[in-house]
Amino acid sequence: MCTLTLAWRAFGDAPVALAATRDEALDRPSEPPALRNGDVRYVAPRDAEAGGTWIGVSEGGLVVAVTNRWLDADREGDRSRGLLVRDCLTAESAEAAVRAVERELDERAYDGFNLVFADERAAFLLAYDGGLVVTRLDPGVHVVGNVGAVVNGAERFAVPERRREFGEERADSAKRIAAALVPEPGESGESWLDRASGVLADHDYGACLHGDEFGTRSFTRIRTGDDPAVAYADGPPCETPAEPVSLPEEFAFTRR
Repeated sequence: MCTLTLAWRAFGDAPVALAATRDEALDRPSEPPALRNGDVRYVAPRDAEAGGTWIGVSEGGLVVAVTNRWLDADREGDRSRGLLVRDCLTAESAEAAVRAVERELDERAYDGFNLVFADERAAFLLAYDGGLVVTRLDPGVHVVGNVGAVVNGAERFAVPERRREFGEERADSAKRIAAALVPEPGESGESWLDRASGVLADHDYGACLHGDEFGTRSFTRIRTGDDPAVAYADGPPCETPAEPVSLPEEFAFTRR
């Protein structure tokens, strides 16, 4: 389970503002965000077990994030969804990332996922359950979780019957988070991220989870624009401060 909150082109100072929790097995090893080298450099944490990632930002200003998607029957994925996120972070743009995923799904199968791509020109939600649905996002605030999303001002949820009770709770959580994070008059991207961080850490909204073996493992916030920033909490946001992550000065999106 994870919750992604995205403000795309909602604020003049931040084309992309994203705050997200990651829910995972507590004993699954991971590494904090760092500069990763490849065809295109990017900053992202790393899943030390499968080698991929769940969120990151590229040197060109492309933000990529994933949640799993609950289905009525588990799919036999050929490959980790985190490796797909890693691949997409090397795309030239959000639109190019969509095309790359479409090609990849012609060749290999994955377990269900929701993928978010956003740069300063375009933003998309890709929902996959064996078939792919691509939604181009309008400027504004969008919330994505494991049973669907509130995007473009509409609720789009598909709660699997085998997880009906908890799935309904996840849908209700996403709806309440979306209502709480409507932009305020004169608000900046940084101020909105502060509010989003508080909402995701507030147990009343249901995004910060605690369990004996599974729960919220980390929290990430990303802002692009003239003053880009990444912050990361290696633990649940209700009790773990998000620390700034160093970004290379030569990242292209620092020179808009």
